[in-house]
Amino acid sequence: MDTPLPDLPPLPADPRWRVEHLPFLSVVCMALILFAASAGFFAGGAPDALGAAAGVLIVTISYSMSTLVIAWADTVRPALLMPLGLLTYTLKYTLLGVILAFGVSSDWEGRTALGLGIVAGVMVWTGVQAWWMYRRTAQK
Repeated sequence: MDTPLPDLPPLPADPRWRVEHLPFLSVVCMALILFAASAGFFAGGAPDALGAAAGVLIVTISYSMSTLVIAWADTVRPALLMPLGLLTYTLKYTLLGVILAFGVSSDWEGRTALGLGIVAGVMVWTGVQAWWMYRRTAQK
């Protein structure tokens, strides 16, 4: 084909803003893991401590992964943002669904704490990221 490629918009001068919230969110999630493990231990012993901490860790890893994939796609080629974002979210929520389905159907004592850890991780990550973005836009 001899047709020219379309003009692409220029890439942003500093793409780090897409991931600048990750260090803070990682610290918050590590604190939540410690809190969830402590609460799980006091509520039901070692299995609940492991389940609650694992639930928060699963959310932290999956949300960090999707943030990094979306940031990478936006810096390399913004046209990849939608397909890669949708693929990442589909994989992430499929994996969370499989983990929750396995947890519900198993006889493991920490299964309830695992589910509660996932819920707590999602709520805290979403809330802190919304607060971060609000604070960042309010400063401008």
